[in-house]
Amino acid sequence: MWQRLERRLADQRQRGLWRQRAGGTAECIDFAGNDYLGLAHHLRLADAQAAAARRLGAGSGASHLVSGHRDVHEALEQRLATLVGRPRALLFSTGYMANLAVMQTLCNTQTRLFQDRLNHASLLDGAALSGARSRRFHHRDLDDLTRLLARRPAGSDALIVSDGVFSMDGDVADIRGLAALAQRHAATLMIDDAHGIGVLGEHGDGCVGHAVGCDQVPILVGTLGKALGSFGAFVAGDATLIEALIQFARPYCYTTALPPGVAAASLAALDIVDAEPERRARLSTNIALFRRLARNASLPLLDSHTPIQPLLLSEPARALAWQATLAAHGYQVGAIRPPTVPAGTARLRITLSASHTPAMIEQLVATLNVCQQREPDARCHA
Repeated sequence: MWQRLERRLADQRQRGLWRQRAGGTAECIDFAGNDYLGLAHHLRLADAQAAAARRLGAGSGASHLVSGHRDVHEALEQRLATLVGRPRALLFSTGYMANLAVMQTLCNTQTRLFQDRLNHASLLDGAALSGARSRRFHHRDLDDLTRLLARRPAGSDALIVSDGVFSMDGDVADIRGLAALAQRHAATLMIDDAHGIGVLGEHGDGCVGHAVGCDQVPILVGTLGKALGSFGAFVAGDATLIEALIQFARPYCYTTALPPGVAAASLAALDIVDAEPERRARLSTNIALFRRLARNASLPLLDSHTPIQPLLLSEPARALAWQATLAAHGYQVGAIRPPTVPAGTARLRITLSASHTPAMIEQLVATLNVCQQREPDARCHA
């Protein structure tokens, strides 16, 4: 067994796919993380977390169903339900666990499950563990999904699953188109809006939120660890969905509840999202500035209007070389390679935040242009 692992590790390194943990340094400007509103280091979140930890303890001590569920968890669930316009919400320790929980609870061997080809790994793993018969449709291709739905056995349950904002491409699912197809084919629609919550929508309610009702998107998953700057996740929907998850979802029943301080920090983040819409406005301005400068520099920019701005570099070695140059100039940017993205689509995943200044963005693009000018024969995909 160990020899097989050593062979796999050697192959991973040889192909330029070696992964390393990257915590960043104080000297680096972070263009890699998902702190879209600049809340992760906000003092109000830190103070709320510390105060709740002193009052209720550093950890919750048990699962929600034993003795870990506190008033602060209840208050957070109610606020999240209100944010996204759903009757109920249920907290989970991570978005990964939330997605596993939903699919494990809703699906069985008779269910037909249809997923966008570029869905997050947690959704793909949830499908594999659910026991359902699973098919993947071409990215954002409603015609392909229609063909697959038409072939499913008559009378079988069907679940359509898609990211809201796709984490590596930054584009947004056609939520209304998916909802219309689901209703036409008597299927249920699930959207994982991890990268939309706090960022998109009139009030930061995401790409679904109040704009698309619970009757059209009955299952909505969101995260607390990206734009909200905290940690954890939630599933929102009607009482039947939430009670079923409480009763039957193994990733919920058998996991220690979020620390009370983390829940309190998330409540503080929601207060800021409500009170400071200018953070979303500043983020939008930063996205527009980056895209304008990147286009002017003929950088290989994908078509995204969210904080996730990928530069398609094709080969892992090229992505790593650009990443190293950026690091040497004080910028932390993610080099994303297979299997996280399909073969031939290695990229830099640049993420923007409300905390970035115009000068930071201008200097980043100037450094990216340096990377490009060192490759006079490299083809760009503007």
